[in-house]
Amino acid sequence: MDLVNHLSDRLLFAVPKKGRLYEKCLSLLQGSDIQFRRSNRLDISLCTNLPIALIFLPAADIPTFVGEGRCALGITGVDQVEESGVDVELGMDLLFGRCKLQIQVPENGKFKEPKELIGKTIVTSFVNLTKKYFAELEGVSVQDMKTKVKFVGGSVEASCALGVGDAIADLVESGETMRAAGLCAIDTVIDTSAHLIVSKDQTNSELVELIKSRIEGVLAAQKYVLCNYNAPRSNLPGLLQLTPGRRAATVSPLEDDDWVAVSAMVEKKNIANIMDGLKNQNASDILTFEIANCRV
Repeated sequence: MDLVNHLSDRLLFAVPKKGRLYEKCLSLLQGSDIQFRRSNRLDISLCTNLPIALIFLPAADIPTFVGEGRCALGITGVDQVEESGVDVELGMDLLFGRCKLQIQVPENGKFKEPKELIGKTIVTSFVNLTKKYFAELEGVSVQDMKTKVKFVGGSVEASCALGVGDAIADLVESGETMRAAGLCAIDTVIDTSAHLIVSKDQTNSELVELIKSRIEGVLAAQKYVLCNYNAPRSNLPGLLQLTPGRRAATVSPLEDDDWVAVSAMVEKKNIANIMDGLKNQNASDILTFEIANCRV
């Protein structure tokens, strides 16, 4: 971190330099108006509109840098935080990068239940989580467990076919890679997703809260649409059950005293059913609008 010693006036924000979280992180930063330009040869980018320096690191290293206070903020998976064992604040679920760390065995093999793997060899990139899982399965400490856990940095799914291990513990997103390798999952070690993590040693709380607020706004904009409609005032109680809003719906009077205009944030995934329900309760002029950004 000698390269960033001269950045004492900037908040250091660690983000994945590549991999499954990288593109999503760039989109999140852009939506939060954290402006920067990354050179292909540098893993440090200075933000042009905020006193922030982005540090691009392997996702597995980010918990350590944040946990030790080298970086105030970071984005990485909960799996990486748990694997590293560092003490950080899980500031926010970013709702992407969802997957599972699962115990996988050959589909046509002899192992069908996790207990059958006690004393066998498990290959994984997540050694600590896998050891903890099997120690609990055996009912002993990690030091006394019979199961052998072997580290492989990549291509974990090939380990069984190559005879390196009896089973693997690996991340599963869609399951296509697992099925292509002739594997099936028999248990889940941990469900994970990308999180904003915060150092417990950070001192620039005002800027941290600003970043968190902006990210919350981006996530809300992705999750909700704005629904506007006109409705008979007498039907308002039933209609507001469909569109309660995040905190409360906005209800405004119309020239016709018997009618009101309603505006509410509604979850995007439910909007079609909600519009049908509004129509059935005599609402009219039902419109929905995408939310580009917001503060919640």
